[in-house]
Amino acid sequence: MKKIIILVLVSVLIISGFGAVAFPSDNNLEKNELVTFSNPTFSYQNDCLIFNIENSNSRINNPGYPLLPSLIKTYEFPLGTKINNVDVKFFGTKEYRIEGKVTVASNPITQLNREIIIFNNNKILRKNGYFPENKYIYTTGSGLSNNNHVLFLTIQLHPVQYQFDNNKLIFNENAKIKISYVLPNSPIEFNDEYDMVIITPNSFSKNIEPLITHKNSHNINTFSKTVEDIYEEYDGYDKPEKIKYFIKDAIEMYGVKYVLLIGGLKGQRAGWHVPVRYSHLDDNSEFESSYISDLYYADIYDEYGNFSSWDTNENHVYAEWNQNLKDELDLIPDVHVGRLACRNNFEVKTVVNKIIKYENNAYGKEWFNKIVLVGGDSAPGYEYYEGEEENKKALEYLPDFEGVKLWTSTGSFTGVSDVVKAITKGSGFLFFDGHGNPSTWSTHPPDNNTWITGLSLRDIPKLMNMQKLPVAVVGGCHNAQFNVSMLNILRGILKDGLAYFSLKEPFGDFWIREWVPECWAWHLVRKIGGGVIAIMGYTGLDWFAEGDYDNDSIPDCVQYFSGFANTNFFKNYGVNNYTILGEAYTQTLKDYIIQFPIDWNLSWSEAVESATLLDCKTIEEFVLLGDPSLKIGGYVSN
Repeated sequence: MKKIIILVLVSVLIISGFGAVAFPSDNNLEKNELVTFSNPTFSYQNDCLIFNIENSNSRINNPGYPLLPSLIKTYEFPLGTKINNVDVKFFGTKEYRIEGKVTVASNPITQLNREIIIFNNNKILRKNGYFPENKYIYTTGSGLSNNNHVLFLTIQLHPVQYQFDNNKLIFNENAKIKISYVLPNSPIEFNDEYDMVIITPNSFSKNIEPLITHKNSHNINTFSKTVEDIYEEYDGYDKPEKIKYFIKDAIEMYGVKYVLLIGGLKGQRAGWHVPVRYSHLDDNSEFESSYISDLYYADIYDEYGNFSSWDTNENHVYAEWNQNLKDELDLIPDVHVGRLACRNNFEVKTVVNKIIKYENNAYGKEWFNKIVLVGGDSAPGYEYYEGEEENKKALEYLPDFEGVKLWTSTGSFTGVSDVVKAITKGSGFLFFDGHGNPSTWSTHPPDNNTWITGLSLRDIPKLMNMQKLPVAVVGGCHNAQFNVSMLNILRGILKDGLAYFSLKEPFGDFWIREWVPECWAWHLVRKIGGGVIAIMGYTGLDWFAEGDYDNDSIPDCVQYFSGFANTNFFKNYGVNNYTILGEAYTQTLKDYIIQFPIDWNLSWSEAVESATLLDCKTIEEFVLLGDPSLKIGGYVSN
């Protein structure tokens, strides 16, 4: 028998509402808004109460804590605006005393060395007081809105709190928002001379000239800048910082919207043609202390419009968040950044040729109106087949596309040959969702811990889709970790001896496959005679959700963590009509950081407890290996 809820109305305060208003006073402005929350409803999941509000658009997804509704409000102001104060007053209070338990959020999941790992939040669970402690939080950050530079103010309202001591829910019917701000004395305007800059070493310059000519012919005004010139002309602590200062100048002096980095590792050596920045966020998984984040090059400005160093504690270790140290980041992109991780001129010629032919010839082709969807049961034993559910959501966002479904649950995906055959026929999009490492991607059959490999490095040469090239997304750990090298075997042996190859727990690092000659995602991009035109994937551990803990009939795997990012890219193309690759990708990152705002007031342990670290990590490690100015589906022929 379901638990009986005893609804005890303690107090209801009714105050007449008012509309949004702004009034000037020596350039000081104020915005007021009244938010009224709909009457709450109740449902059950496994005999646990779920509290619902119809006009909420998010939930507080802290593992092990009550899964309570919230409302995200986002405001845009001109770049340079100063937010003096944000104040929210709640009123119209009702208390609901309950019997039994309230539904709690689940623990995120990932996979490493073919073993499922459940996120460890150290079980730091409060047993008294209120959850959440604060009725609202707000964050600010600068970024792009329709290619305009603006300041974003995001307020997360918490109209419901759970009181541990008395097992009560406190609900507020109304929230009065008051925002005090100061506009800049004059609008911040940038020149509009160029659309894109290509940053590359001098040794690649000759082979990118055809791409520059091609882009200019399609009114993407493009120029190049060598890293050698940047290093000579710009000051900075290291080479990545010098490049970032140049990007800032390119935005302000030329109006650049797209930045294409052409250059990865120098063959199998440790040096870089175009260097990377590593994030040093500690996600408490004990498996990786850093990972590549090209978001560093896109996040140019902080909330005040100043240069975003990613090193606010000035110790020259970037994007730190651990028990002792924290760099507070903006994270919202200010320019559309993509990378072609070319290791030599042969790869440069290959990818430049692929981009030119794709944009000139893909438009109107029948093969483009397909999406190949590859998935299975990412976490056997849980309620959903997570990979297939993410595939379904992507297809839902592409109503005009035919879905080629390769799923373990239907028998349409039994191994590599199924994937090779489907990709070779051609498609506009390709979406893998499951598990990976730098050398392979795989998943599970339904409720079965055995593995089915979808594609590995040795299989990629079999793809013969020629110019029928998809834009791809891959959900899986480390598939886009483009710093791998065969020299890592030698480094591993020198560090750990024969334990490097250990098959016993804890497994040796050999099985992470960081010693392969190139990563899975980049091989697909630089593949001759097929592969993909661009791919988005993860440079580190990919965390995802499972189940449907809020009982809304939408699997949590598409609502949180990597599943939200993966599927929202397709939403931004198919629903929101972002047809330029970098713009759809940037919007996806922005959607994530607004939907799951990072509260930098949290300590590291609090960020572990709330899984805020995983939100931060998800957007930092989601990289675009491709041309950010790419016209998805190609240009209309003249």
